[in-house]
Amino acid sequence: MTVSVVLVDDEAMVRVGLRMVLSGEPDIEVVGEASDGLEALDLVARTRPDVVLMDVRMPRMDGLAAARRLVAEHPGSKVVVLTTFDEDEHVAAALRAGVSGFLLKVSPPEQLVEAVRTVAAGGGLLDPGVTLRVIAAFAGQPGKGDAPDRTAELASLTSRETDVLRLLARGLTNTQIAARLYLGEATVKTHLSRVLMKLGLTSRVQAVVFAYESGLVRPGETAGGGDDSGVCRTP
Repeated sequence: MTVSVVLVDDEAMVRVGLRMVLSGEPDIEVVGEASDGLEALDLVARTRPDVVLMDVRMPRMDGLAAARRLVAEHPGSKVVVLTTFDEDEHVAAALRAGVSGFLLKVSPPEQLVEAVRTVAAGGGLLDPGVTLRVIAAFAGQPGKGDAPDRTAELASLTSRETDVLRLLARGLTNTQIAARLYLGEATVKTHLSRVLMKLGLTSRVQAVVFAYESGLVRPGETAGGGDDSGVCRTP
């Protein structure tokens, strides 16, 4: 199955670079490009891509506003925000908006390709080069940011669902969570699906943010066991 992708960035050279990397893959097809959020909304409505790679800072309508619209209006098109190191606050807002992940613009080509495939398959992708700083700065800190009280929602989870959410937020993959809790991977996926349903979340990426906002996991806590790619995946 071919993964269709739309590129959204106000810099033509950035779009050219992204297209060159992705077009070289036999299972990925770039079906359109847009230079701002307004163009992106129209293009996505016409092409219905599997994945949208979205820049943040653009004229007319920025990437965050466009991402919020796309998540609400075209849930079948998964949005990955492309970011730089100086846009932490923007990334935090994008995660809360329900995007499927974000990736640094300086990421190597193979990481970009893997990100597109992961998100298209229904997973989430968090680049730890920014993620940990975002979470530490904007989640789980009383009196900072606009995070709501999540106590009641957290209490709706069973103890096993809470365990799974905690490990997910600490960066473990489904395979690692299964090994840690002595469960099958299918069981872990079932627990995660129930967590999303109970909490009214649209992606596993949002579940990670929820875990920090609720205080279930605190900034700085880790569980180890990450893979070698440097990317936290939530398949």
